[in-house]
Amino acid sequence: MKLTASPFPSPEEKRSTRAAKRDAVLRAAVQMFNERGFHQTSLDDVAASLGISKPTIYHYLGNKDQVLLECVKIGLGQLIAAAEEARAHSGTGADRLSAFLARYAAINMDDFGRCVIRTGDEALAPESRERFRDLKRQIDSHMRNLIVEGIADGSLAPCDPKLAAFTIAGALNWPARWHDPAGNESAVDLARQMIALLSRGYLPR
Repeated sequence: MKLTASPFPSPEEKRSTRAAKRDAVLRAAVQMFNERGFHQTSLDDVAASLGISKPTIYHYLGNKDQVLLECVKIGLGQLIAAAEEARAHSGTGADRLSAFLARYAAINMDDFGRCVIRTGDEALAPESRERFRDLKRQIDSHMRNLIVEGIADGSLAPCDPKLAAFTIAGALNWPARWHDPAGNESAVDLARQMIALLSRGYLPR
């Protein structure tokens, strides 16, 4: 006897649907946090934008602090992954640093990376704050290590790695506040131009 296909979703289909709904909530939330600010955004606003109820958000993510923490964790996770990918590149330390910085700058102009830059420690609950800080320290450590490797192999000029990392990060973080995603220049193009400027300096040689 031929069995008919079940009209009920499989466990895998249920997991996929749940993940898609959770991702949609996070994307809607992060865009509102970036546009309005965390304190000026309510979960009612996020729910209304998706045509769902606030309890649905609680079901997938929890309260507003947990939603924000998930948003910044995604952005920070993207940055950490970019650093790890750069470390695996062949070439000089300067080549690996440039590969990382290109992704670093572009991520910070996307929704979740932008949220990382625009979120101050004080916006998070105390139990979430330390996790946020720890992930940021990991990214700073990756950048410093890439700089140290470049100095060691002679592809970067000698400098204070800590100061260099702070200077570079500061320059590449700021577009999260001024870059218009709907503008004429893409995040990738802007990232390329900024990194070229930082690597050359601005005085004539």
